[in-house]
Amino acid sequence: MSEAMNEKNKHWLLRKENIRKLWIGFIAILIVIVVAGLFVHQHESFGIEDSFGFFAWYGFITCVAMVVFAKLLGFFLKRPENYYDDSEIGSNKHEADHD
Repeated sequence: MSEAMNEKNKHWLLRKENIRKLWIGFIAILIVIVVAGLFVHQHESFGIEDSFGFFAWYGFITCVAMVVFAKLLGFFLKRPENYYDDSEIGSNKHEADHD
């Protein structure tokens, strides 16, 4: 019972039943847009833009590439957990200044 009450107190975007509905809705919209591309003449600038579902798969690949790049960037820019904790660093620094 407490889990059901807890689920009702969550923001509507965090509820499990709404997440499933959103996924179904977004997939349906994507399918409609890709199928609509068959009936609409597109003025492509490059030859590859004329391929079926180009904007859908290009957007997906670009999104995946950005996530992978961000993970790699985070790996190189990562700092230790106590990077901003200056309690140890500050005490050592002050001791060195007084010597």
